[in-house]
Amino acid sequence: MKLPYTVALSVPLLGTSAMAADLSIKVEIPQLNVAEYHRPYVAAWLERPDGSVVTNLAVLHEVRKKDGGAKYFKDVRTWWRKVGRDVTLPMDGVSGATRGPGEAVLAFPAAKPVLDKLPAGDYVVMVEAAREAGGREVVRVPVAVGKGAQTVQVKGKEELVNVTVQVK
Repeated sequence: MKLPYTVALSVPLLGTSAMAADLSIKVEIPQLNVAEYHRPYVAAWLERPDGSVVTNLAVLHEVRKKDGGAKYFKDVRTWWRKVGRDVTLPMDGVSGATRGPGEAVLAFPAAKPVLDKLPAGDYVVMVEAAREAGGREVVRVPVAVGKGAQTVQVKGKEELVNVTVQVK
């Protein structure tokens, strides 16, 4: 039986056309029926279509451990190779505690410094989840900023059930 785990992120954006836009990401992570279940580490970041990283949006990890569970960051492999090994965690406004199955909402009430000047155009929201003694999955969600409202949903296979991105 799979129970959904939801993470929602809201980040206000401004495009070059001076139109305000909201970007929200809804990630559903299931409770898997396995002998040894660990809460997943989840990373979400924004890329340009060429794969270059614009910014980190969220990194959820074990903040209660003395080192924040740092030895498992490399298991979130795509994020780690692109940007994770070059950052110091915790990152204010980006990192937070991973949670058990259920629903969690993360909201950003004001524009992030990198995103407040984001030009209109095509981008990719990347979401990766990895569990100790479990699997790993990366989902790519293409979005257009400054081109009107849109909702894009991408289905995952095991570690990520659905990733839904809304641009308003």
